[in-house]
Amino acid sequence: MAEFIEFTSNYQDLSTDRGFQWEFRCERCDNGYRSKFRASATGAVTEVLDVASGIFGGLLGTAANVSERVHSAAWERAHDENFSQAAQEVRPHFVQCPRCNNWVCRQRCWNEKRGLCFDCAPDTTVEVAAAQAGAITEQAVEAVRTRTYDVKDYVAGDELRAACPKCGAALKTGAKFCPECGTPIKQNRFCTECGSPIEANAKFCPSCGAKQQ
Repeated sequence: MAEFIEFTSNYQDLSTDRGFQWEFRCERCDNGYRSKFRASATGAVTEVLDVASGIFGGLLGTAANVSERVHSAAWERAHDENFSQAAQEVRPHFVQCPRCNNWVCRQRCWNEKRGLCFDCAPDTTVEVAAAQAGAITEQAVEAVRTRTYDVKDYVAGDELRAACPKCGAALKTGAKFCPECGTPIKQNRFCTECGSPIEANAKFCPSCGAKQQ
């Protein structure tokens, strides 16, 4: 058993009067591992509390959790010993990055090839794939922005509606009814000359007077 415990901040003490347990987390992804629960050899609450604590009267009876109670020296020693065992139990799942000193999980946040965490030595394949996806998105948005639109394209209805207003189901272009719940999809019309919104059965545009098809 190690004399000193390496983990100093990336854990949560889940111990109770009935036993000991800790949760250690990765300082990069915040995921982690929980140590096995080890029952306290001292047993019930009254057995772990310091005998001398009776002088405090009703204080202990109102304590909300184990951290607020006064424990015997035996319980404190058991607590430290079990913490050390828990740290050794989860230690193989963590690596301390020599560059940033963060404790990271081996499974997702440790770059084995570089000997550094992925924050200090990102995975080039992942970064390139993300950059490529970002570039494609930017180019697609730019293409939409620079395109010249003809208002006649929207006479049949509002082709930009993507989901049903009632159930949220995806809609195909020009859909008149929702394929999931059957809700009628309102079709907005626009003037073929000026682009102003018009009623579905309008024969003339109320803004410019143009005859509608």
